[in-house]
Amino acid sequence: MHELAGKTALISGGAEGIGLALAKAFGGLGMNIVVADIEAEAIDRAASQLSDAGVNFHTVLMDVAIREDWQRTVDTALSTYGAIHMLVNNAGVGGGMGAVGNLDESGWRWAIDVNLMGVVYGVEAVIPVMKSQGEPGWLINVASMAGMSGVPMAGSYTATKAAVVALTEAWAVELASSDIHVSVLAPAFVKTRIHQSYRNRQARYAMTTKPGPDVMKLAAGSANAVENGIPVEQLAERVLEALAAKELYIFTHPHYRQVTDARSAAIAKAFEHAASSPVVGDVSEVPRMAGFTDNLVSPE
Repeated sequence: MHELAGKTALISGGAEGIGLALAKAFGGLGMNIVVADIEAEAIDRAASQLSDAGVNFHTVLMDVAIREDWQRTVDTALSTYGAIHMLVNNAGVGGGMGAVGNLDESGWRWAIDVNLMGVVYGVEAVIPVMKSQGEPGWLINVASMAGMSGVPMAGSYTATKAAVVALTEAWAVELASSDIHVSVLAPAFVKTRIHQSYRNRQARYAMTTKPGPDVMKLAAGSANAVENGIPVEQLAERVLEALAAKELYIFTHPHYRQVTDARSAAIAKAFEHAASSPVVGDVSEVPRMAGFTDNLVSPE
């Protein structure tokens, strides 16, 4: 992707894991990288690695759940490199885990503010800048396979990642007439520290509900799956491949197609039931909302 050389990428949660792997990959193509992260020690480690790799970079300490932090980061990126051509909304947390009836409200707030509002704030701060530049741009939102199908007892994570998928689909339509390519990355298990995201759980989201034994068992299983996931470097290579092909949905685990296929089949069956229903079978005669079904994202 020679067109990325000399361009600038802003990566949230860029100090380790998926974010750092993408910083190295894009930096290796000659991009300027703005690494934004909430963890100061991780930023220091990332700076050392990026420097050793010869990447041109700048670091910013940022909390994606604070809108003003986004604007400060954008201002820093512009003053440092003069433009922003790519936004990678990567920062994310596991959120509070819990079964129905055992609500960890602060965990939900944490997940919503970081996983969802962090993405919204990032887009609101960066996309207008990209549009004003009159140059090609790229928006990559990091979701998860959890956003494609519900994960029991991980409601806040599932809900926020599903929201990121849906928002990306909506933004792809909104930005279709621009020169900004939009993608959503939905990996399954990747070798990161997402299962240890509580290390950066801000004090304002202090846990209020103790998880039960079922949740702890699920958390242990999830941690094992993450620790045995694919390397972040492999994911980064896949992202480069997908961007070159201008893919909207970026998947890293092909065998997980059975999950989305099963969901699609169930949805199709449900529509068949609705179509044959004497109650709503003729609802198709009702006028559709302009810009909804006529402009839905189509497969690449």
